[in-house]
Amino acid sequence: MTWKPTLIGFLVGIIIGAIAMRFGNRKLRQQQTLQNELEKSKTELNKCRKELNSHFARSAELLDNMANSYRQLYQHMAKSSNNLLPAQSKEDNPFRYRLTEADNDQIPAEIQPWDDSSESSSEIPCSTYVSRNKL
Repeated sequence: MTWKPTLIGFLVGIIIGAIAMRFGNRKLRQQQTLQNELEKSKTELNKCRKELNSHFARSAELLDNMANSYRQLYQHMAKSSNNLLPAQSKEDNPFRYRLTEADNDQIPAEIQPWDDSSESSSEIPCSTYVSRNKL
């Protein structure tokens, strides 16, 4: 019967030692803190990449719309100048270089996604960039 208290004491000692090692080890706490910071940085970087992709996609769309609007304006002005000034020679017409749909319809360049490779070491965290460049 003397082995039972010894075994119980041994098990209690192992449990107390494991708890003390778990909560008492500074390096383990530092590692956990660094792991949490790494995960936070990764999620922030992914968020910034998504924001950047959507920003450039929207910018490309707006530039395409602007180019189409300018093209339509120029075509309107060319038609109007021909209609309103029919006696004017083609060389004197300021809109003599008439744009046609066939000449100016270009296949839009495909938007390339942001390079998500983590090999680049010159990446600036989004929050750092934004905070430095706020107006």
